[in-house]
Amino acid sequence: MVLTVPCLLGLEALVADEMRRLELKDVRAENGRVHCAGTLADIARLNINLRCGARVLMELGSFPAPDFESLFQGVAALPWEDYIPRDGEFPVKGYSLNSALHSVPACQAIVKKAAAKRLGQVYGCETLPENGSRYQIQFAIIKDTATLYLDTSGDGLYKRGYRARNMGAPLKETLAAALVILSRYRGKDPFCDPFCGSGTIPIEAALIAKNRAPGLDRSFAAQRWKKMGSKLWLDAADEAMDKEFHGTYDIWGGDIDPAAVELARHNAALAGVDDCIRFEVADAAAFHRDSTYGQLVTNPPYGERLLEKKEAEELYRAFGKAVRTLPPKWRVLVLSSHTEFERCFGRPADKKRKLYNGMLKCDVFQYGG
Repeated sequence: MVLTVPCLLGLEALVADEMRRLELKDVRAENGRVHCAGTLADIARLNINLRCGARVLMELGSFPAPDFESLFQGVAALPWEDYIPRDGEFPVKGYSLNSALHSVPACQAIVKKAAAKRLGQVYGCETLPENGSRYQIQFAIIKDTATLYLDTSGDGLYKRGYRARNMGAPLKETLAAALVILSRYRGKDPFCDPFCGSGTIPIEAALIAKNRAPGLDRSFAAQRWKKMGSKLWLDAADEAMDKEFHGTYDIWGGDIDPAAVELARHNAALAGVDDCIRFEVADAAAFHRDSTYGQLVTNPPYGERLLEKKEAEELYRAFGKAVRTLPPKWRVLVLSSHTEFERCFGRPADKKRKLYNGMLKCDVFQYGG
């Protein structure tokens, strides 16, 4: 079968690399998603192991859909009964881009009606109970071609299970993991985040250092599917745990807000990596390290409103002065949406990479290393 992993724009190459390391076949990336060939067992492996992907979708079929009749007939021709049982709940969501069928609510209604008709005919009932496990149907209509999926993940893969709440604007765990991977951190060097907030970046760094699969402590929608036996999930979890490392790591997170530091410690304990990270109340403007090399990865406040923007610029200036005291072998990655970041920081980036934090367009500014 074809499995599809949507992801934040700019992370496609990282997700594709993850899938290849899991030995998936026919991996190919396009804007905002990565495809591969896989089995039911691979659905469990992807959900448990992916760090940067948004969710895992099972593709059921693709066909031309220039009008509602074509959409209805195409959906009705798909073998929904192979996956959705008589009592299965099957809500529908999706999107349309550059297509004649541009009304998403109308397309949702057509997809739902066609799938219900097919299932009703197979199970011999006019009204399906939909009181069992959830089989979320997703559709994408792009340039008049419809593709239908079942969502195997349920909650997005960024929900690792260790962060009940956050401090201010949230940085998704998937994006935090991507920043750590881009820094080339593998657990050997000192790792620092001077604006750690609720601890997401240091926690993802610790999970990467330990090679601990991020999905081990949560559940997924397909675990409740009749086609997905528990052995598939147990085998995938055992495989992931066998690959874990056990060592001593120098991972540090600092924040000027004591409440943020306390929350970060709590989240690290929930993630099972509190023994790997030191969290301290600290001012990023006074950040300093004597070690000759290391990685600094951080996501400072952006300052969306005018007053906050001015405060953010002052903060960037002070932080830039602190970073310039680091030895030259340090690699520094800063995620910011502020258009004047480099000017305020006091130095143009050696390399920039465009990413999206949700719908917010950002840059990763990379220095040194």
